[in-house]
Amino acid sequence: MPVFFAELLGDLEAETTVLDVILADLPRPSWERPTPAEGWAIRDQVSHLAYFDEAATEAAQDPQAFREHAAELTALGPTFPDTVAQRYRNLSPDRLLDWFRTARRRLIDTFATLEPRTRAPWYGPDMSVASSVTARLMETWAHGQDIVDAAGVFREPTARLRHIAHLAMSTFAFSHQLHNLPVPDTAVYVELDAPDGDTWIWGEPSALDRVAGPALDFCLAVTQRRHTADTALRIEGPVATKWMSIAQTFAGAPGTGRQPGQFAQVSTGKETRR
Repeated sequence: MPVFFAELLGDLEAETTVLDVILADLPRPSWERPTPAEGWAIRDQVSHLAYFDEAATEAAQDPQAFREHAAELTALGPTFPDTVAQRYRNLSPDRLLDWFRTARRRLIDTFATLEPRTRAPWYGPDMSVASSVTARLMETWAHGQDIVDAAGVFREPTARLRHIAHLAMSTFAFSHQLHNLPVPDTAVYVELDAPDGDTWIWGEPSALDRVAGPALDFCLAVTQRRHTADTALRIEGPVATKWMSIAQTFAGAPGTGRQPGQFAQVSTGKETRR
């Protein structure tokens, strides 16, 4: 297995452990708490992760079966994730947690045997196995954010956010296409303050369209867990401004995001506490 892919799988496992600990410590009645995703409780965030972990594993192992199942699901319309959530609301928190653990373990073990450049289908464009792992890490972190927001707990930001930031750069064109917008020829320069004090950079410093600020805030914005108005991001130029208003790292229909002022924000530079 290539070293970078082994490290990526290790980061997915580490992100999984963080969420697992939060869920294991959460009082079972709290699983019914509403999250910032309208109509979804904490329990729905967990069933979502488990269901689509199983889908990602199937996509890698049996692409044709996945395509058939995906077609049945997407035929329900753009709100098909809500349908998935409704299907599993009869499961107890303990069963949901066990399902998530089992599905995630199988996904990691399966993907560890695959060539990272192999293509696999998904609900959006096909992607490489490595990109699929990155997407699962992003989903774990993003839905984990909904969970910690609902539970009122603090989750330490880590260097694993780099995977999500890189995914945001990779989905620049996808985010515009989702909204039937032409993909700009103008490149955006992104400079982020990492949680460990490092600086992450994409693009050319001479670019007029720019995004800068805490990596945490950038990842919250591109996963649509915060409106940019509730972040410490500095956004310059029309292309960067438009992109950050529609940026979306996840497949499916355009997300509704969050409303400005929905979350208080106090930036400390290396991290953002809310």
